[in-house]
Amino acid sequence: MSKAIKLLVCYNSPASVYEVYSGKPLAGGAVAGEDLSETSLLREMHLIQSSLKKYYSRIELLAIGRDVHENIRAIRKASPDVILNFVESIEGIASFEAYHAGLYPLLGIPYTGNAPQTLGNCLDKSFTKKILSAHNIKTPEFMVIKPGQRVTEKSFTLRFPVITKLLKEDASIGISENSVVHDFAALRRQLNFLRKTYQQDILVEEYIDGRELNVAILGDKALPVSEISFKKLPPDLPKIVTYEGKWMAESVYYKGTQGVCPAKLSQRALKKVTETAMQSFKALECRDYARVDIRLSKEGTPYVIEVNPNPDISSDSGFFRAARTSGLDYPKMLHTLISLALKRRNIDTYTEAV
Repeated sequence: MSKAIKLLVCYNSPASVYEVYSGKPLAGGAVAGEDLSETSLLREMHLIQSSLKKYYSRIELLAIGRDVHENIRAIRKASPDVILNFVESIEGIASFEAYHAGLYPLLGIPYTGNAPQTLGNCLDKSFTKKILSAHNIKTPEFMVIKPGQRVTEKSFTLRFPVITKLLKEDASIGISENSVVHDFAALRRQLNFLRKTYQQDILVEEYIDGRELNVAILGDKALPVSEISFKKLPPDLPKIVTYEGKWMAESVYYKGTQGVCPAKLSQRALKKVTETAMQSFKALECRDYARVDIRLSKEGTPYVIEVNPNPDISSDSGFFRAARTSGLDYPKMLHTLISLALKRRNIDTYTEAV
């Protein structure tokens, strides 16, 4: 046990920003204003704390809010040797994830996970795709549509079907069965809904018909590849990972999708998918851990659809499913992340904030 190490676990206080998170109109005018991705994280914190007692005797939890001065005061008061960073947003604003991570090096404290630059680059899906393309990594063709931008059939150059996503959100917020559209009329309807509901830029990309894979990376190694199976999903629904499928246990998508690890792939496909994931990890300058989401086309070509530098690593997450398949239990996986941050402490140069 690392008794001498003081560990601070930072996480975001749950908050709601949108009336609707699921990416589709609610029946009967109902309002669902809770981001279940955040509240589920909150429920995990005490499990994480108890899991880490196997390795650390001094552990504190800290909920991070928008008051920067209070955050700094609380972190300094805790005086940790290392921070386990679970902050995914602040008050529901995803872009603040990167800003907050910038405090840790200013305070001279090593922390788990990716640097602010990587967190920010990966949040903007279009910027991620440009970086991937610059490294000759395949990603679906796309365009970004701004809230006030007029889109006509003539100006729209992508091939249908396409899928719509919020440009700078994670946790599948805004993604539903309505996200995959097959003609311009359906696209216009979905764009109008997303603009009105979320008031932010929208990514539209060509939909890759194929298998949904994700590759969890821990340290500098890819864990066993996982697949999201849609076999139990009604045949009329698009085979995609939706907000409901991730977070709403009573939904059709949640019940109809299942994570499978290891994925059943040929050796050739496994090699291509794993290499693509590792190339993406390096291209985005990731460190410690990340998850690379890939659609494997029917022709066998892997297309990267997202690089998540701060993925869900809770005890029921796909990331831990891959870690468990590789032989790690939950406390060991968390301890590995913390060890990577502590090892980096002797390499990084920190500047103490004044």
